[in-house]
Amino acid sequence: MSFASLRKRLHGVALAIGVLAGLAAAMPAQAQVSPAQRAEIEGIIKDYLMKNPDVIREVLVEMERKQKADEEAARSKAVTDLAPQLFNSQRQAVLGNPNGKITLVEFFDYNCGYCKKALEDIVKLVKAEPDLRLVIKDFPVLGPNSVEAAEIATAMRNQAKGDKYWQYHTKLMQTRGQIGKAQALAVAKELGADMDRLAKDAAGPETRASLQEVMMIADKLQLTGTPTFVLADEVIVGAVGHEELRNKIGNLRKCGKTACG
Repeated sequence: MSFASLRKRLHGVALAIGVLAGLAAAMPAQAQVSPAQRAEIEGIIKDYLMKNPDVIREVLVEMERKQKADEEAARSKAVTDLAPQLFNSQRQAVLGNPNGKITLVEFFDYNCGYCKKALEDIVKLVKAEPDLRLVIKDFPVLGPNSVEAAEIATAMRNQAKGDKYWQYHTKLMQTRGQIGKAQALAVAKELGADMDRLAKDAAGPETRASLQEVMMIADKLQLTGTPTFVLADEVIVGAVGHEELRNKIGNLRKCGKTACG
């Protein structure tokens, strides 16, 4: 269990005990019992919880279930509200079949190891799904090198479209070690880019606006890491694998949702 998960669980335990104790304290307050009686009742509750920890466990499970459901509902609403920028922004790279009926959005970072692993899954999907429209969004969350690489890659879209940009993206993603400005420029030069124009575009306002738009979308979707995918109204966190993504695409064709009941 990670430190963040442990801290969240401990907070949940404290909250659960606090809620139960608070309810107990509030109820006798209405009956105007003495402080001593209130302390006695709180002691009984504490003793009960200590002897019956499964109660706390059940409360935690229900709290986590409700929190997850609330987060998913909020994200689903955010996907609907942000649909124009999320799926059809002019400031994005569209790969695969640009006219495809099914759109998969990926938020990625060039220095994310899981994104590099997920690239294999995406390549398989694009080959296996001729009707797939792939939208990729630079979400540089892993430091200055990631930001610099994203700036060059975003500017590169002014010169490379479709298959050529896909070639650039995959080559840069497959580069070993830390990927920053130098590596992003090297791949662009290898593919014959106009380097003067690229440097000018990378420092320009449109590149900045493009990355700011992605950050705004990610913030409203409450994204904290990469890779993260969006398919229909579902936000899929992590490198979940080719099979799971393809199954969700199949469900979308079958019933209009990523999970068919």
